[in-house]
Amino acid sequence: MSQMVACVVLIRAVPGDVPALARRIAGIDGVAEVYSVSGDYDLIAIVRVKEYERIAEIVTEEIAQIQGIERTNTLTAFRVFSKQDLGTAWDMFD
Repeated sequence: MSQMVACVVLIRAVPGDVPALARRIAGIDGVAEVYSVSGDYDLIAIVRVKEYERIAEIVTEEIAQIQGIERTNTLTAFRVFSKQDLGTAWDMFD
């Protein structure tokens, strides 16, 4: 499997139809998931792509340009840690 890069995009929406906004963001190629959340942000988009350059395109040219988005804050992931990773780490000691 080829290596993927990921980022988390925190999205603050103007008051309105957040579910419709979430569906529009979820339709963007490279957006893996969109969550509606409570707190300072209304939505969180998980972006997974093959190149870092594609993250810039998705966030600045696609997500941020959608009407209804007030602001975004992007967190680029360096590494991923999961239960699956923990299991395979112990396999090397067998």
